[in-house]
Amino acid sequence: MKLIDSLVTQAAGIAAVRRDLHAHPELCFEEVRTADVVAGKLTEWGIPIHRGLGTTGVVGIVKNGTSNRAVGLRADMDALPVTELNTFAHASKHHGKMHACGHDGHTAMLLAAAQHLAKHRNFDGTVYLIFQPAEEGGGGAREMIKEGLFEQFPMDAVFGMHNWPGMKAGQFAVSPGPVMASGNKFYVNVIGKGGHAALPQTGIDPVPIACEIVQAFQTILTRKMKPTDSAVISVTTIHAGETNNVIPDNCELTGTVRTFSIEVLDMIEAKMRQIAEHICAAHDATCDFRFERYYPPTINTEAEANFARRVMGEIVGAENVLRQEAAMTSEDFAFMLQAKPGAYAFIGNGDGSHRDVHHGEGPCTLHNASYDFNDDLIPLGATCWVQLAEQFLKPGGNAS
Repeated sequence: MKLIDSLVTQAAGIAAVRRDLHAHPELCFEEVRTADVVAGKLTEWGIPIHRGLGTTGVVGIVKNGTSNRAVGLRADMDALPVTELNTFAHASKHHGKMHACGHDGHTAMLLAAAQHLAKHRNFDGTVYLIFQPAEEGGGGAREMIKEGLFEQFPMDAVFGMHNWPGMKAGQFAVSPGPVMASGNKFYVNVIGKGGHAALPQTGIDPVPIACEIVQAFQTILTRKMKPTDSAVISVTTIHAGETNNVIPDNCELTGTVRTFSIEVLDMIEAKMRQIAEHICAAHDATCDFRFERYYPPTINTEAEANFARRVMGEIVGAENVLRQEAAMTSEDFAFMLQAKPGAYAFIGNGDGSHRDVHHGEGPCTLHNASYDFNDDLIPLGATCWVQLAEQFLKPGGNAS
């Protein structure tokens, strides 16, 4: 493994920053203290900053040479509404809030890279350090873009990275094409006619109608979608009625849809609406169907993904850069990849054995109350960021 010596030397100091961020988690668009810490460190290292995109976003600007080429490196900063079960010294000090997805570590890795890039500037062009708020459901990437991220800071490509529990520390994964799914939610209200449960013929029972809709939704995946495509339709809540002897007036369903392509998503949304409305009509009921698309699929461009794979291979060996298995989770970095070429990679977080004593009894998996980021990744992730920036911006360089 070829780590940059200075990043290894400064790793303990950056890990202390990471643990401070872990102890003070902030939810989407509330990352005021976190942004202050980030801005303070960048300023300390002589890096000009811009604040306020997406409410609490911070962009650091590191320039060198005369080239107009630029690359963006992105880290998310927000935490989750989770009550932490860990009781070690850096556990969350705010009940109901926790860095359960490792965004504290993502911020730390990019800070470590920023410190090195500011000191050494072994590149020709501009590195934009994008510290983004509100990935966890707030669409912070979308908001930063809407407020002019890429107009104010024009860049040729943008890269993101997420820690991946279960993958060995010291490994990366990156591949061209879809790597995370679109995130969408739906709401179906089946409206019938309530009455006495012993006299069902006098009403229109929405419960069996809703059950029929739930079953029919799954036929979209098995009979309307190509077997080579992938998608998920999950009905996750069903609410109806208040007591055992009354047929309710309505039955509400909610859930999520995940796809790797907009084409498949368009088809699924149309078929779900058709199924819900027509099944209701067949039973003399009516239907309120709503579908919300909140994150598009995360799709790596081929040249940039292959470039990242080559750079990572030079650090950890080609055998430790795995094929990126696409996940049905969603990620708002997708908005950046809709606007710019780039790639979103995984960095292995290990099996959880890195955790301090007094960690929770649960597994070290994302969004788990016993999770903790692996601080050993800080010099590795930072080395990757530095090498990506330096090689992308070397004189005559490009993502190839």
